[in-house]
Amino acid sequence: MRLTYATRRSALALAQCRAFVARLVAAVPGLDLVELQVVTTGDKIQDRPLAELGGKGLFVKEIEEALFEGRADFAVHSIKDVPGVLPHGLGLTCIPLREDSRDVLIAPRANAGTLASLPERARVGTSSLRRLVSLKAARADLDVVPMRGNVDTRLRKVDAGEFDAIVLARAGLVRLGLEGRATEVLSKEVSLPAVGQGALGIESRDDDASTRALLAKLHDMATSVCVAAERAVMVALEGDCKTPLAAHAERTGAELRLRAFIADPDGARMTRGERRVPWPSSAEEAARLGADLGVELARARQN
Repeated sequence: MRLTYATRRSALALAQCRAFVARLVAAVPGLDLVELQVVTTGDKIQDRPLAELGGKGLFVKEIEEALFEGRADFAVHSIKDVPGVLPHGLGLTCIPLREDSRDVLIAPRANAGTLASLPERARVGTSSLRRLVSLKAARADLDVVPMRGNVDTRLRKVDAGEFDAIVLARAGLVRLGLEGRATEVLSKEVSLPAVGQGALGIESRDDDASTRALLAKLHDMATSVCVAAERAVMVALEGDCKTPLAAHAERTGAELRLRAFIADPDGARMTRGERRVPWPSSAEEAARLGADLGVELARARQN
């Protein structure tokens, strides 16, 4: 059986996509897979902050067009790039086991490499409003500035001294074999992860039952439950790239712990919320929990 999968062509997208494909081939002997690399709107425009380019979907639109047109049978995305509501006819068929969801700091080791040890008014680069407001909440003196480019580009900039530090997702570094570059893993109390951070979403057409059945072999139910809760918070808050928003769910014993925040773009007003409930029986139940927390946060901001 031959299938075509679509992916962005960045080094990170290719690394995480090919790792998933290798696992799928191992699970389905005889499966023949062809790679389709797609350049998305988010890849084409590198000279402006993501918040200026519009809402979520910048890194998936052209890939979804390939699915609709039949040029690809499934697509591999970073969940945090996927809008909360998918186009009619497409669905997230498979959510594999999640990688580490935390953020990391990368700073010259001569400065000890931690957030606390950065010099006053240190210049810190990030492409994320969520990270910006989190960093400013922890260190109001920092000069947090927009930074675009792939992982290698960002690492070169901090190595060249253009920034005192940068913040990236640990999952991306792990998938590229660069986790040793991190000088501090930021706690979730300091930098609550983005919705779906560290997780992949495998998208396919709803009417393609055979492909959906194959992909389901690598579906991880626990990750799916957590991601469903996080994405429901985002949908309830109508979050996009212009909104500093975080939502993170995790299993703690027999419970699901869901934490979230939404803030003004300048971080002046941050609203937080949390739920602890018995572990949900399904992703749908988790989504209802996330929606409830999202509505609570939205109401709190209106008061």
